[in-house]
Amino acid sequence: MGQCVTKCKNPTSSLGSKSGDKDSSSKSHPKKGSGGGGSHKEELSAPCSKATSELSNGTKALEVTVETPVIPALMGDPRKDEFLDADGLSLLRIEELFCCYKDERDDAILEEGMERFCNDLCVDPAEFRVLVLAWKFQAATMCKFTRKEFVDGCKAIQADSLKGICSRFPCMLLDAQGEENFKDLYRFTFQFGLDAEEGQRSLQREIAIALWRLVFTQDTPSILERWLDFLGENPSGIRGISRDTWNMFLNFTQAIGPDLTNYSEDEAWPSLFDTFVEWELERRKKEEEQALMAKEEEGRSTDTESSPSTDRLETEGSRGSQTWGGH
Repeated sequence: MGQCVTKCKNPTSSLGSKSGDKDSSSKSHPKKGSGGGGSHKEELSAPCSKATSELSNGTKALEVTVETPVIPALMGDPRKDEFLDADGLSLLRIEELFCCYKDERDDAILEEGMERFCNDLCVDPAEFRVLVLAWKFQAATMCKFTRKEFVDGCKAIQADSLKGICSRFPCMLLDAQGEENFKDLYRFTFQFGLDAEEGQRSLQREIAIALWRLVFTQDTPSILERWLDFLGENPSGIRGISRDTWNMFLNFTQAIGPDLTNYSEDEAWPSLFDTFVEWELERRKKEEEQALMAKEEEGRSTDTESSPSTDRLETEGSRGSQTWGGH
């Protein structure tokens, strides 16, 4: 991060050097004027010399103020006031924060910069908060923030520093729980997972499984793990998840109960859902049969263990009868 901080401070130092050039150029005019090199040059140098003499006589102080050059480096850093937006955010600080993590060649934060950005935010790049942040920034691609996405995103969440972004996480997570907001986040996640450079139109099955598990972090449907198990086993031999299948699964979790009894193949569900329901019901049937067989086996074992005791009691009883009969 040492190099990062150095880059962030460059605009201030460069501004100071520019003001120094202006100051040295203004001092060169009187020398040209004293050389008597023409009336035009004397008129150009006149304001500076006139300002000095008239200031010593105590006259036209206002004119001296106008003619005196103002050096920004000596006035603190007025840029911060100039770049504040209506919400009081420093656009300069947002730009400098972006530059701390941007790639050296591309005007964007790429995978390496994203890792450092997440580390400084004390978050795991693969956790739900980062997905929500990408949603707020409207990032088009995984592991990448363009300058526009970063700046507009920081303005959207009203943060211009790492501390500010961290302080917005609780609010962003709460915001993502709203029904319409979550629907928007859910649909964003599909597009976010695509490889735009490759022109993908469907998610790879492994990536889809990971993103489904991630996007449902705060509110996990009861059927989710069974669905992911089905995709992992992949009895249908699918290679990718289409946008329609992704979007319809959210409707599936909201409309179909965990026992799947209200699912109908006659409704307009993707064919993959038909296969899943058939697979899941068959799996449950096998589980029930195995549980019943295990219970019956346990019952037979109990009967087997109790049988010798009964036989032994009957044998001992018969022997007792013979003994009493003998007396």
